[in-house]
Amino acid sequence: MLADRLAYVALVSSDPAAAARVFEGHFQLPRHELSSAAGPVPVFAVGHSALALFPPGHPLVEGETSPGVHHIALEVDGLDAAAARAAGAGAPPGDSSPGLDGRRIRPLARDATNGVRIFLTEPLGLARHSGGPVGRIDHVGVASADVSDDERVFARGLGFAVESRQTDLEVSMAVESFTSDKYGVVYHSRTPEPVGGLRVTFITVGDCDLEFLASFDPRQAGAVSHGHAGTTRQDHGAIARFVAARGRGLHHVAVRTTDIDGLLESMAAAGLPMIDRKGRPGSRRALIGFAHPRALGGVLVHLVQRPD
Repeated sequence: MLADRLAYVALVSSDPAAAARVFEGHFQLPRHELSSAAGPVPVFAVGHSALALFPPGHPLVEGETSPGVHHIALEVDGLDAAAARAAGAGAPPGDSSPGLDGRRIRPLARDATNGVRIFLTEPLGLARHSGGPVGRIDHVGVASADVSDDERVFARGLGFAVESRQTDLEVSMAVESFTSDKYGVVYHSRTPEPVGGLRVTFITVGDCDLEFLASFDPRQAGAVSHGHAGTTRQDHGAIARFVAARGRGLHHVAVRTTDIDGLLESMAAAGLPMIDRKGRPGSRRALIGFAHPRALGGVLVHLVQRPD
């Protein structure tokens, strides 16, 4: 396995102060200020990992100006040895450079990791955090075009374990009724037709997973209904639109909570724009709920409540 710990998830926010208020105030995550060549970076410990919050254009996110999830950083004790393992697995690394708090980092070739930006980093030494309403990162979502190919790269190539595979479908079912004053009512249902769906593969990295999501039927563009609670069809639409516009890559980050309804309601009551105000069924027998990206300066974050 390339690494056994996720050091942090790098987020680019057009409003870092707003995102920090969510992480500190609603999620109650401890804040650390780590140094970088462009000034201090707020990093929020969560579980065994962390969320690192960057403004647009920061050099540690390669000058990226679009908000969203930029990269994941894998913590390794021997940076050059890990880089050699990555190269042997078909993901050649770039040169080393100073990262957070002066730790050396090395990026992996993005075209070798199906669009997922991955950095290798020396350990940051952050203390584990598990208190408060958010205990850890549940997963990092990846918009994909082929989850079988993702499994080939990340499981068979880089050595991470497959946690599970799943298909999410939303179907439409037509029902006909025949009503007679003599024979009563007879109902006939037609064969259900998928209107949206995703093929999903979860691959474990550290104490969370990468969630690879690809359209169940590439001929379906999906649908996004703004101003309404999410559905499987909307989730499909969001992934399909992302891949069409940007190609494969990191899409969202999900954090684990034990009271999803309470946390969603408190965020909504504070005036944050929300997609969901109550948990709805999601993958792995979970309840899920999304904040609107505007709540965190363009970063898509959602909550997950599920049994361990």
